[in-house]
Amino acid sequence: MMGFINVLKPPGMTSHDVVDFLRRCLGIKKIGHGGTLDPLAAGVLPLGVGKATRLLEYVQEGDKAYRAEFILGLKTDTQDLSGEILSRREVPQVHLELLQEAAQRFTGSIPQVPPMASAVRYKGQRLYQLARRGEKVNLPPRKVQIKQFKILKAWPDPPYWRVRADIVCSKGTYIRSLGNDWGDFLGWGATLAFLLRTRSGSFTLEESWTLEEIEEAWKRGKGDFLLSPRQGLAHLPLFIVGEREAAGVRQGRILKLGKGDFPWGINTHLRLETDRGQFLAVAVLKAEDSQYYLQPVKVLV
Repeated sequence: MMGFINVLKPPGMTSHDVVDFLRRCLGIKKIGHGGTLDPLAAGVLPLGVGKATRLLEYVQEGDKAYRAEFILGLKTDTQDLSGEILSRREVPQVHLELLQEAAQRFTGSIPQVPPMASAVRYKGQRLYQLARRGEKVNLPPRKVQIKQFKILKAWPDPPYWRVRADIVCSKGTYIRSLGNDWGDFLGWGATLAFLLRTRSGSFTLEESWTLEEIEEAWKRGKGDFLLSPRQGLAHLPLFIVGEREAAGVRQGRILKLGKGDFPWGINTHLRLETDRGQFLAVAVLKAEDSQYYLQPVKVLV
Protein backbone atom coordinates (compact mmCIF):
# COMPACT_ATOMS: atom_id res chain seq x y z
CA MET A 1 0.00 0.00 0.00
CA MET A 2 1.56 3.28 -1.12
CA GLY A 3 0.22 6.79 -1.63
CA PHE A 4 -1.27 9.74 0.24
CA ILE A 5 -4.35 10.25 2.38
CA ASN A 6 -6.04 13.64 2.69
CA VAL A 7 -7.25 13.55 6.30
CA LEU A 8 -9.67 16.01 7.88
CA LYS A 9 -8.07 16.27 11.32
CA PRO A 10 -10.55 16.92 14.11
CA PRO A 11 -9.77 19.39 16.91
CA GLY A 12 -8.42 17.83 20.09
CA MET A 13 -6.09 15.33 18.42
CA THR A 14 -2.41 15.87 17.74
CA SER A 15 -1.09 15.12 14.26
CA HIS A 16 0.71 12.10 15.72
CA ASP A 17 -2.58 10.88 17.24
CA VAL A 18 -4.01 10.81 13.72
CA VAL A 19 -1.01 8.82 12.46
CA ASP A 20 -1.38 6.32 15.32
CA PHE A 21 -5.10 5.91 14.65
CA LEU A 22 -4.55 5.08 10.98
CA ARG A 23 -1.64 2.75 11.71
CA ARG A 24 -4.00 0.71 13.86
CA CYS A 25 -6.93 1.05 11.48
CA LEU A 26 -5.06 0.07 8.31
CA GLY A 27 -2.54 -2.28 9.92
CA ILE A 28 0.34 -0.37 8.35
CA LYS A 29 3.27 0.92 10.36
CA LYS A 30 4.88 3.15 7.74
CA ILE A 31 2.65 6.24 7.87
CA GLY A 32 3.76 9.84 8.42
CA HIS A 33 2.21 13.30 8.25
CA GLY A 34 3.19 16.21 6.06
CA GLY A 35 2.91 19.36 8.15
CA THR A 36 1.89 19.47 11.82
CA LEU A 37 -1.46 20.88 12.88
CA ASP A 38 -1.82 22.04 16.48
CA PRO A 39 -4.18 19.97 18.67
CA LEU A 40 -6.76 22.79 18.82
CA ALA A 41 -6.74 23.22 15.02
CA ALA A 42 -8.73 21.23 12.49
CA GLY A 43 -8.54 20.70 8.76
CA VAL A 44 -6.35 19.26 6.04
CA LEU A 45 -3.56 16.96 7.22
CA PRO A 46 -1.75 15.12 4.38
CA LEU A 47 -0.44 11.68 5.28
CA GLY A 48 2.04 9.53 3.39
CA VAL A 49 1.66 5.75 3.36
CA GLY A 50 4.42 3.26 2.56
CA LYS A 51 7.08 4.51 0.15
CA ALA A 52 5.15 7.77 -0.29
CA THR A 53 6.41 8.86 3.15
CA ARG A 54 9.67 9.65 1.31
CA LEU A 55 7.78 12.32 -0.64
CA LEU A 56 6.21 14.14 2.31
CA GLU A 57 8.89 16.83 2.31
CA TYR A 58 7.63 17.97 -1.11
CA VAL A 59 4.04 17.98 0.08
CA GLN A 60 5.12 20.43 2.77
CA GLU A 61 6.64 22.78 0.17
CA GLY A 62 3.20 23.82 -1.07
CA ASP A 63 1.32 26.89 0.16
CA LYS A 64 -1.12 26.54 3.04
CA ALA A 65 -4.56 28.17 3.31
CA TYR A 66 -6.44 28.79 6.55
CA ARG A 67 -9.70 30.14 7.94
CA ALA A 68 -8.83 31.78 11.27
CA GLU A 69 -10.69 33.55 14.03
CA PHE A 70 -8.94 35.96 16.39
CA ILE A 71 -10.01 37.69 19.60
CA LEU A 72 -8.88 41.32 19.61
CA GLY A 73 -8.02 42.65 23.06
CA LEU A 74 -6.82 39.36 24.54
CA LYS A 75 -3.22 38.15 24.78
CA THR A 76 -1.99 34.77 26.07
CA ASP A 77 1.45 33.28 26.52
CA THR A 78 0.78 30.67 23.80
CA GLN A 79 -0.90 33.14 21.42
CA ASP A 80 -4.02 30.94 21.42
CA LEU A 81 -6.75 30.01 23.92
CA SER A 82 -4.76 27.14 25.42
CA GLY A 83 -2.43 29.51 27.27
CA GLU A 84 -2.37 31.73 30.33
CA ILE A 85 -3.84 35.21 29.91
CA LEU A 86 -1.22 37.95 29.79
CA SER A 87 -3.45 40.97 29.24
CA ARG A 88 -7.02 42.06 28.54
CA ARG A 89 -8.00 45.28 26.82
CA GLU A 90 -11.40 46.65 25.97
CA VAL A 91 -11.69 47.21 22.24
CA PRO A 92 -13.80 50.15 21.01
CA GLN A 93 -15.80 50.18 17.79
CA VAL A 94 -13.63 48.97 14.90
CA HIS A 95 -14.14 48.94 11.15
CA LEU A 96 -13.18 46.34 8.59
CA GLU A 97 -11.21 48.94 6.65
CA LEU A 98 -8.93 49.59 9.65
CA LEU A 99 -8.41 45.88 10.27
CA GLN A 100 -7.70 45.18 6.60
CA GLU A 101 -5.28 48.09 6.31
CA ALA A 102 -3.33 46.67 9.25
CA ALA A 103 -3.45 43.18 7.73
CA GLN A 104 -1.94 44.51 4.49
CA ARG A 105 1.17 45.46 6.46
CA PHE A 106 1.63 41.75 7.22
CA THR A 107 1.51 40.49 3.64
CA GLY A 108 4.45 39.69 1.43
CA SER A 109 7.78 38.57 2.89
CA ILE A 110 7.72 39.28 6.63
CA PRO A 111 9.89 38.33 9.63
CA GLN A 112 8.29 36.01 12.16
CA VAL A 113 9.51 34.57 15.47
CA PRO A 114 8.12 31.06 16.17
CA PRO A 115 6.03 30.88 19.37
CA MET A 116 7.48 29.11 22.39
CA ALA A 117 4.55 26.67 22.33
CA SER A 118 5.68 25.21 19.00
CA ALA A 119 7.54 22.14 17.75
CA VAL A 120 10.52 24.14 16.44
CA ARG A 121 13.80 22.66 17.64
CA TYR A 122 16.32 24.65 19.69
CA LYS A 123 19.59 22.88 20.60
CA GLY A 124 17.96 19.50 20.11
CA GLN A 125 14.80 20.22 22.09
CA ARG A 126 11.33 21.31 21.05
CA LEU A 127 10.36 24.83 22.10
CA TYR A 128 7.19 23.56 23.80
CA GLN A 129 9.35 21.28 25.97
CA LEU A 130 11.37 24.29 27.11
CA ALA A 131 8.19 26.29 27.65
CA ARG A 132 6.76 23.59 29.93
CA ARG A 133 9.85 23.95 32.14
CA GLY A 134 9.39 27.70 32.25
CA GLU A 135 12.39 28.36 30.03
CA LYS A 136 12.38 31.00 27.30
CA VAL A 137 14.84 31.52 24.46
CA ASN A 138 15.30 34.43 22.10
CA LEU A 139 15.10 33.07 18.59
CA PRO A 140 15.99 35.19 15.57
CA PRO A 141 13.06 35.93 13.26
CA ARG A 142 12.82 34.01 10.02
CA LYS A 143 11.22 35.02 6.74
CA VAL A 144 7.78 33.70 5.79
CA GLN A 145 5.52 34.57 2.88
CA ILE A 146 1.99 35.82 3.53
CA LYS A 147 0.23 35.77 0.16
CA GLN A 148 -3.20 36.71 1.48
CA PHE A 149 -4.49 38.11 4.77
CA LYS A 150 -8.11 38.94 4.05
CA ILE A 151 -10.44 40.14 6.79
CA LEU A 152 -13.87 38.59 6.25
CA LYS A 153 -15.90 39.69 9.24
CA ALA A 154 -15.64 41.47 12.60
CA TRP A 155 -18.21 41.53 15.38
CA PRO A 156 -18.30 42.65 19.04
CA ASP A 157 -17.87 40.11 21.83
CA PRO A 158 -17.62 42.53 24.77
CA PRO A 159 -15.18 43.56 25.99
CA TYR A 160 -13.41 42.19 22.93
CA TRP A 161 -13.98 41.92 19.19
CA ARG A 162 -13.82 38.74 17.15
CA VAL A 163 -12.32 38.80 13.68
CA ARG A 164 -12.51 36.14 10.97
CA ALA A 165 -9.90 36.01 8.22
CA ASP A 166 -8.69 33.92 5.29
CA ILE A 167 -4.92 33.49 5.08
CA VAL A 168 -2.67 31.96 2.42
CA CYS A 169 0.98 31.52 3.39
CA SER A 170 4.20 29.61 2.90
CA LYS A 171 5.29 26.60 4.90
CA GLY A 172 6.67 27.35 8.34
CA THR A 173 4.17 30.16 9.03
CA TYR A 174 2.54 30.28 12.45
CA ILE A 175 -0.95 31.76 12.17
CA ARG A 176 -1.15 32.51 15.90
CA SER A 177 2.10 34.48 15.66
CA LEU A 178 0.73 36.35 12.67
CA GLY A 179 -2.39 37.21 14.64
CA ASN A 180 -0.32 38.19 17.69
CA ASP A 181 1.85 40.59 15.67
CA TRP A 182 -1.18 42.02 13.85
CA GLY A 183 -2.99 42.58 17.16
CA ASP A 184 0.05 44.28 18.66
CA PHE A 185 0.26 46.58 15.63
CA LEU A 186 -3.38 47.55 16.15
CA GLY A 187 -2.58 48.30 19.79
CA TRP A 188 -5.00 45.87 21.44
CA GLY A 189 -3.28 42.52 21.14
CA ALA A 190 -4.90 39.41 19.71
CA THR A 191 -5.06 35.67 20.30
CA LEU A 192 -6.08 32.82 18.03
CA ALA A 193 -9.47 31.33 18.92
CA PHE A 194 -10.10 28.99 15.99
CA LEU A 195 -8.07 27.61 13.09
CA LEU A 196 -9.12 25.51 10.12
CA ARG A 197 -6.61 24.53 7.45
CA THR A 198 -8.49 24.53 4.15
CA ARG A 199 -5.61 23.62 1.85
CA SER A 200 -2.09 22.19 2.01
CA GLY A 201 -0.39 22.10 -1.38
CA SER A 202 -2.76 20.20 -3.66
CA PHE A 203 -4.77 18.74 -0.74
CA THR A 204 -8.08 20.56 -0.21
CA LEU A 205 -10.70 20.55 2.52
CA GLU A 206 -13.47 19.63 0.04
CA GLU A 207 -11.67 16.39 -0.87
CA SER A 208 -10.57 15.41 2.65
CA TRP A 209 -11.73 12.33 4.55
CA THR A 210 -12.68 12.11 8.20
CA LEU A 211 -11.14 9.32 10.26
CA GLU A 212 -14.57 7.71 10.58
CA GLU A 213 -15.03 7.72 6.78
CA ILE A 214 -11.61 6.13 6.25
CA GLU A 215 -12.27 3.47 8.87
CA GLU A 216 -15.69 2.63 7.41
CA ALA A 217 -14.34 2.46 3.84
CA TRP A 218 -11.52 0.14 4.95
CA LYS A 219 -13.96 -2.18 6.70
CA ARG A 220 -15.90 -2.43 3.44
CA GLY A 221 -12.72 -3.32 1.56
CA LYS A 222 -12.52 0.05 -0.17
CA GLY A 223 -9.30 2.03 -0.53
CA ASP A 224 -10.56 4.97 -2.57
CA PHE A 225 -9.28 7.39 0.08
CA LEU A 226 -5.72 6.56 -1.05
CA LEU A 227 -4.27 9.05 -3.54
CA SER A 228 -1.49 8.24 -5.98
CA PRO A 229 1.88 10.04 -5.71
CA ARG A 230 1.07 12.08 -8.83
CA GLN A 231 -2.16 13.29 -7.20
CA GLY A 232 -0.45 14.16 -3.95
CA LEU A 233 2.31 16.11 -5.70
CA ALA A 234 0.04 17.85 -8.19
CA HIS A 235 1.27 21.25 -6.94
CA LEU A 236 4.77 20.53 -8.30
CA PRO A 237 5.50 21.51 -11.93
CA LEU A 238 5.13 18.57 -14.31
CA PHE A 239 7.85 17.35 -16.68
CA ILE A 240 7.02 14.47 -19.01
CA VAL A 241 9.74 12.09 -20.23
CA GLY A 242 9.74 9.35 -22.84
CA GLU A 243 10.18 5.68 -22.05
CA ARG A 244 13.86 5.69 -23.02
CA GLU A 245 14.66 8.57 -20.65
CA ALA A 246 12.43 7.02 -17.97
CA ALA A 247 14.70 3.98 -17.77
CA GLY A 248 17.63 6.22 -16.85
CA VAL A 249 15.58 8.18 -14.33
CA ARG A 250 14.60 4.93 -12.58
CA GLN A 251 18.31 4.26 -12.09
CA GLY A 252 18.88 7.74 -10.68
CA ARG A 253 20.70 9.11 -13.74
CA ILE A 254 20.55 12.79 -14.61
CA LEU A 255 18.37 13.83 -17.52
CA LYS A 256 20.23 16.23 -19.82
CA LEU A 257 18.08 19.02 -21.25
CA GLY A 258 20.71 21.11 -23.05
CA LYS A 259 20.17 24.81 -23.55
CA GLY A 260 16.68 26.21 -23.47
CA ASP A 261 14.23 28.68 -22.02
CA PHE A 262 12.59 26.91 -19.09
CA PRO A 263 9.74 28.47 -17.07
CA TRP A 264 11.25 27.32 -13.76
CA GLY A 265 14.14 28.65 -11.75
CA ILE A 266 17.26 26.74 -10.84
CA ASN A 267 16.72 24.35 -7.89
CA THR A 268 12.99 24.06 -8.58
CA HIS A 269 11.56 20.64 -7.76
CA LEU A 270 9.59 19.00 -10.57
CA ARG A 271 7.34 15.97 -10.80
CA LEU A 272 8.58 13.54 -13.47
CA GLU A 273 6.03 11.34 -15.21
CA THR A 274 6.02 9.18 -18.32
CA ASP A 275 3.87 10.11 -21.29
CA ARG A 276 1.47 7.43 -20.03
CA GLY A 277 0.93 9.29 -16.76
CA GLN A 278 3.09 7.06 -14.56
CA PHE A 279 4.86 8.81 -11.70
CA LEU A 280 8.65 8.37 -11.82
CA ALA A 281 10.42 10.69 -9.44
CA VAL A 282 10.90 14.13 -7.98
CA ALA A 283 13.83 15.88 -9.67
CA VAL A 284 15.53 19.23 -9.23
CA LEU A 285 16.45 21.54 -12.12
CA LYS A 286 20.17 22.28 -12.31
CA ALA A 287 22.49 24.05 -14.73
CA GLU A 288 26.21 23.94 -15.47
CA ASP A 289 27.95 25.96 -18.19
CA SER A 290 24.54 27.05 -19.53
CA GLN A 291 23.56 23.39 -19.91
CA TYR A 292 20.40 22.42 -18.04
CA TYR A 293 19.70 19.02 -16.55
CA LEU A 294 17.32 17.31 -14.14
CA GLN A 295 18.79 15.52 -11.15
CA PRO A 296 16.45 12.86 -9.67
CA VAL A 297 16.34 13.22 -5.89
CA LYS A 298 13.51 10.82 -4.95
CA VAL A 299 12.79 7.87 -7.23
CA LEU A 300 9.99 5.41 -6.50
CA VAL A 301 10.72 2.01 -8.05
